[in-house]
Amino acid sequence: MAGVITASEPSWIAPFTGLSPRAFGKLVTVLRRGGADAVRRGRPWSLPLEDRALLVAAYWRTNLTVRQLAPLFGVSKSADRIIDHLGPMLALQPRKRFAKGTVLIVDGTLVPTRDHSVAEQSKNYRYSTAHQVVIDADTRLVVVVGRPLPGNRHDARGWEESGAKAAVGNTTTIADGGYQGTGLVIPHRKAKGQAELPDRKEEHNRSHKQVRARVEHVFARMKTWKILRDCRLKGDGVHHAVLGIARMHNLALAG
Repeated sequence: MAGVITASEPSWIAPFTGLSPRAFGKLVTVLRRGGADAVRRGRPWSLPLEDRALLVAAYWRTNLTVRQLAPLFGVSKSADRIIDHLGPMLALQPRKRFAKGTVLIVDGTLVPTRDHSVAEQSKNYRYSTAHQVVIDADTRLVVVVGRPLPGNRHDARGWEESGAKAAVGNTTTIADGGYQGTGLVIPHRKAKGQAELPDRKEEHNRSHKQVRARVEHVFARMKTWKILRDCRLKGDGVHHAVLGIARMHNLALAG
């Protein structure tokens, strides 16, 4: 069965990955070095590694069902095997070291998730998972994504329980007011009975808001990948999707 979409035709790469053909080629090389194309027992892959990577990206990007997507790549039931096998290999690896003076930004985002075993009803009344995402304030690259938690988990708890806190260590990290009591750099709040903040604190809050908005811009770009609006994957699938999309975001941003 011949497919319509293939990585051998460069025009298909950017719409589904956000990457240039050159950057996509580098990604495939890294995957190959990591063993993604190693010979294994069982039925051999019907697609080359380049097309398998593009299929996973297309699945995340469009959120088409496997039944809808498979004919476009000329495969049948093997599409879900490809997603399960390659999705974790595309995952972003957390940064382990931070240069002196690095400033990070953290915020939580919700991903509507159909697997109720890993999700809970959140403030938008949908079953969701909550993800703590940390970016470099200077480069806007995603450096850490915490483990997903039920969508009703408050950001202040999620910061520690997701593993994001441990991953960044003592690196200066700014956040919104929802992270009160975590030790992060958050906006100044009025004391009880205080009518208004001093001018210097108001100015700090304005500056803080402008910088913190960068993580919201990252979320906006990541959520152009439609799987983050309604994830049908089960178990760790939603985590792998968020990590993989974060990696694609970083590659596209870094050029």
